[in-house]
Amino acid sequence: LGVTRSSAYRLLYTLGHLGFVDYDADQKSYSLGSQVLRLGYGYLASRDLVEVAMPHLIRLRDRTGWSAHLGELHGRDVVYLARVATRRSIASTVHVGTRLPARTTTMGRVLLSGLRDHDLRELYRDESFEAGKAAGSLTELVEQIGHDRALGAVVQNSVYEPGVASVAAPIRDVTNRIVAAVNISIVALFTNDAELNGMLKDEVVAAAQAISRDLGRQIETGNAQASHAG
Repeated sequence: LGVTRSSAYRLLYTLGHLGFVDYDADQKSYSLGSQVLRLGYGYLASRDLVEVAMPHLIRLRDRTGWSAHLGELHGRDVVYLARVATRRSIASTVHVGTRLPARTTTMGRVLLSGLRDHDLRELYRDESFEAGKAAGSLTELVEQIGHDRALGAVVQNSVYEPGVASVAAPIRDVTNRIVAAVNISIVALFTNDAELNGMLKDEVVAAAQAISRDLGRQIETGNAQASHAG
């Protein structure tokens, strides 16, 4: 650094007093202190989620050929924060700012899987449930979200909207908390269950993991399902 020994000592003394370095008296050496983590967290928190996610959404659109979206949970709704439209002539009609019911959509179910069962019950305790393709009762919803939580991804075909299939996966921050979700919307006629649960799901999960890494989450080695189930 080009400073004197006494200046370096004063700098280290100040950094130690503030918690940025620790001094080992036995080894007579310094190491990074816990306050350094706060600097890292502050930097990560300052990065805009849409800005971080956009390159990965574009790549997801290009690799799958279908519209890619980013959303976050607001009460019982999933709010669309970003959209990268497919280049096909047939495109989804969901735009940025759209609010859709969380419990019947892929991104919404993924986001709800980040809640504890108790919080999920509190959120929907006065909801009117109807029998159909979606969960028909609060008990069924809790069971369904528990299953989604274990799988780490949600695949639907003509559930929320006839003729539209969708695949979603969670985005986690440095604390492993689900903060957003990513999905793709597919015209059901142009896909099948094998592709939805195979290549397309793999691409969505990979995109969600890449965004999570950019937000500071350490992705465990091993298969994607085990990583997400954790």
